[in-house]
Amino acid sequence: MTTTPQTGLALKWSALVLVFFASLMASEAFADSKTLQPRQMLPSYQQECTACHLAYPPGLLPARSWHRVMQGLEQHYGTDAALDAATVQQISHWLQANAGSDKRVREEPPQDRITRSAWFERKHRKLDAAVWQHASVKSAANCAACHTRAEQGSFDDDALRFPSGLDARYRRAFQ
Repeated sequence: MTTTPQTGLALKWSALVLVFFASLMASEAFADSKTLQPRQMLPSYQQECTACHLAYPPGLLPARSWHRVMQGLEQHYGTDAALDAATVQQISHWLQANAGSDKRVREEPPQDRITRSAWFERKHRKLDAAVWQHASVKSAANCAACHTRAEQGSFDDDALRFPSGLDARYRRAFQ
């Protein structure tokens, strides 16, 4: 087959369009580049998890960590969070499909705790330990104490708030 300049250009254009649409489809799973929450939140995950805490975006842990979390719901960080088998299977499948896979999340954190992951500790290293104990924060797992869009899966530094009641000496770490 002979390629003319016109067909060569058409092939290059077709390849460019194909790459564009493939990248668009790949990014469709997430609402925008600054959120870790899938576009479609699984209702059963939302309902079951928010009964006790934030429905953490699945992108915050790798698939193997989510698997272990879902297998250990009878002793879920000191609480019995057991669910029926069908719900466990549904949520597990969804978490696996939406688990974190980028470079910073591939590591399985100790005890499969988001707050013990290297990226979390690095991001929060300037915070004094007393911040986590404060009444308006309660623990490192309470993302919404500082991240105003945590429930939407966005942890952008531009949407931080200084927790109420904290001493002003801790404010530097938020800036």
